[in-house]
Amino acid sequence: VQLQASGGGLVQAGGSLRLSCAASGRTFSSYELGWFRQAPEKEREFVSVVSRSGSLTYYADSVKGRFTISRDSAKNTVYLQMNSLKPEDTAIYSCAATTQWRATMPYEYAYWGQGTQVTVSS
Repeated sequence: VQLQASGGGLVQAGGSLRLSCAASGRTFSSYELGWFRQAPEKEREFVSVVSRSGSLTYYADSVKGRFTISRDSAKNTVYLQMNSLKPEDTAIYSCAATTQWRATMPYEYAYWGQGTQVTVSS
């Protein structure tokens, strides 16, 4: 599966952004889809994952209550709605696909899209 993320940008603290990740191929429904982020000079960090059916979601504590992940099977797209953004959310956000539910480590994901930059100003 090939993944392409979009939707990043510059936003003020307290604002919102919605990231999209479009997947190609007929196996979209075979994968759990997750989002990771990486800030400068920091390790890649798990953000959220959604199950194959879209009925289950899991979030990192740092974004719980502010971010919402969802997927649209008709459009082969996974979304990350980010509200109440903070400067510490600034990072490159990447989407990825895995066959393991609630996978939170990068090595558990077999497919990756290119990142999209999110910058939150204070």
